[in-house]
Amino acid sequence: MAADGGDKFSVLLPTYNERENLPLVVWLLVRTFRQSGNNFEIIIIDDGSPDGTQEIAEQLEKIYGSDKILLRPRPRKLGLGTAYIHGMKHATGNFIVIMDADLSHHPKFIPEFIRKQKEGNFDIVSGTRYKGNGGVYGWDLKRKLIRLYRKEVLQKLTEKCVSKGYVFQMEMIVRARQLGYTIGEVPISFVDRVYGESKLGGNEIVSFLKGLLTLFATT
Repeated sequence: MAADGGDKFSVLLPTYNERENLPLVVWLLVRTFRQSGNNFEIIIIDDGSPDGTQEIAEQLEKIYGSDKILLRPRPRKLGLGTAYIHGMKHATGNFIVIMDADLSHHPKFIPEFIRKQKEGNFDIVSGTRYKGNGGVYGWDLKRKLIRLYRKEVLQKLTEKCVSKGYVFQMEMIVRARQLGYTIGEVPISFVDRVYGESKLGGNEIVSFLKGLLTLFATT
């Protein structure tokens, strides 16, 4: 089901020491957008990770192309709020998706956010966390959520927000309500991580990348 030709979604992906997760999250994002037929770009904002995240990001850019993967690094760790502001300057989409590179959410939920936005013409669509049994999980500051914003709404909100780090996400919604923006909600299950606490080891990820590169070189 293709989206309106005019809509483009810019995913802002702030990273710090995410070399193990980044290839997987990008692969899942690309697959999700291609399957749903939505135009997209992924903006990776790395805050000077010492673990080689940026090198991995460069490999991904080679694999998927610099029109789909935009590397917009910063010299050091400058906080989540400013990462979004920085990423937005480079976004060409009219909608912005904010999510985390740590695989706490599966990108497969994104098409539901897009559908929800269209359905109610919302300014913002936010994920509401549910426990597996359907109970609401509640807010924990460390729990970052997937969000979809109209670009101009996110620009307005980031101008108004003063918090840094995780609180920034909370403040954005509070300010959005104050400013009268409409907010749709999509229930996403808390348990639906891409995989459990186990992370792929560094060597596995390197061979995964090599495999990807080979695959793309041969297909």
